[in-house]
Amino acid sequence: MTSRTPIACVIWAKDAQRQVADVVRAAAALPGIDPVIVCDDGSADETAKYAGAAGAIVVTHKRARGWAVAMESAVNALGILEQRDRRSEAASLLLLSATGAQPADLAPLIEPVRAGRADLTIAVPTTEAATDPGLPEAAAIRGIAELTGWTPRAPLAVERCLTRRAFELTSPLAAGWGGAVSMLVDVRRAGLTVEEVELDRPRRESSLDLTERFDRAVQLAEVTRALAARGLVQAGLSEFKESGGIQGILKRFKR
Repeated sequence: MTSRTPIACVIWAKDAQRQVADVVRAAAALPGIDPVIVCDDGSADETAKYAGAAGAIVVTHKRARGWAVAMESAVNALGILEQRDRRSEAASLLLLSATGAQPADLAPLIEPVRAGRADLTIAVPTTEAATDPGLPEAAAIRGIAELTGWTPRAPLAVERCLTRRAFELTSPLAAGWGGAVSMLVDVRRAGLTVEEVELDRPRRESSLDLTERFDRAVQLAEVTRALAARGLVQAGLSEFKESGGIQGILKRFKR
């Protein structure tokens, strides 16, 4: 892949009107990025309006459908755009989240793919910023290791860069957060190269409120389903049992 080959940036955005314009502009300023496509995933605010005003091509979901479907919708739109406008086909994709991305420092994530050293890169926190994984991430780490022989550090991170071929190989992605897991499993099973890239990120403090706990329960279910669909149930079941099953989850909600 040459440095002149365009890389398309695909951004998942949900209720992100305060952040999305800055992320779009920063992504567009990265060398070789063209175009920037935002999937507004059922936002209740004006995310789509702000993304479009910042110069992004916007795809809209009427209701939230999750990261995986948002990525696929945006990449499908990219293909239509390339055919309609006879654009050069983007050979690689930069995947971001509007509420979590800091595109200005993403060059290290892009370079291994651009240079052909990796088929997929994934952003991981520095050793100093790393935290103990929660149940969903622990299940993903264990499951991916058992299925592929490779132990990832941050399998649910959505800041990624990968070749178009790698994305097509992993489609359709598993639903929700399971898509982040299925992508890594399928890429590794295909014999493609995955490289983890440390990016300096502030330590994310996890809240203990009911919403956070419910979101983690949903994540665990989606991760477990993705692993089971690829031939593994033990990792997800182990994490579920260690959490105390349904009663354990309910107790956590009540804390």
